[in-house]
Order: sequence, then C-alpha cells, then structure tokens
Amino acid sequence: MMSLQRIPGGTAVASLLVIATGALAQQPPPSDSNIKFNAPGILLKKPPPGTPEMKGPLQAWPRLEAGAVLCRTEDDLDRLAARHRGESAGGPIGCQIIRAATPITVIQRKSPGRTEVRTNNPEAGGSGWTDVWLPERAPPGSTSAAR
Repeated sequence: MMSLQRIPGGTAVASLLVIATGALAQQPPPSDSNIKFNAPGILLKKPPPGTPEMKGPLQAWPRLEAGAVLCRTEDDLDRLAARHRGESAGGPIGCQIIRAATPITVIQRKSPGRTEVRTNNPEAGGSGWTDVWLPERAPPGSTSAAR
C-alpha cells in the first residue's frame, strides 16, 4: 500500500481535509433545519372521548309544562283541588290541561301552589290560575318568555 508521503502533495491534501472537516463540525446548523411539530393546521386535535356535548335550544321562562292545569278563575282552581281530595266540587270546573310547554307571564302569586298567570299566546288559554309551583328565578339555560 502506498503512503500519503509518496503521493505528491498527499500530505497537503490530507491536512486540508482535516481542517475543513473540523471547521464544518463547529458551525451550528441553519435555523430552518429544525423540525417543528406545532405547526397549526397540520396537526389535527383529537376530539375528546365519549359522546359530543350538544346544547339544546333555550327554553322560555316562566312557562307551564305539558300536563299543567290552567283554570279560568281562582274558584275553579279551588273546586279542582276539592275534586282531587275526593270532595264534591259543586258545579262545573273551568280548567284545561296544557298540551305543550307554554310561555307565560306571572301576574300575581298568592302562594306556592296558587299563581295567576297569562299565556303569551292568547290561543293557548289566555289568563287564569294554576297550581304549578313557579320559582322566582329561571333555571340555568333558559331565556325570558317575553321575547
């Protein structure tokens, strides 16, 4: 095998090669060669496990739910209560059962089970009395019925 000293200029080539390799090793890599994993739009976020949370439409408040009773007068409400207790009612009872959730306006509160209300839609019953307990404050997720 031939040594580098026998090749003309071999020693000079070898020393230049060592110097160039050392100079390249000391330079930092260019800044655009770094890999970035937080590129927006490229990585998609995984949805949380389980069913997605879906919010329902806002409910009017106050309202009478389906099945609530709306009586024309306070006396009709008293006769309905007497009939529910098994007593004789003494005449016809002018009450109707609400078929769907109906937005109302509270006119007067006499007790928790005796409230005078007016439906916002006159065709839904108009003004009357109900035995439904209507809290003073709306539950979370409801909107004013006056809209």
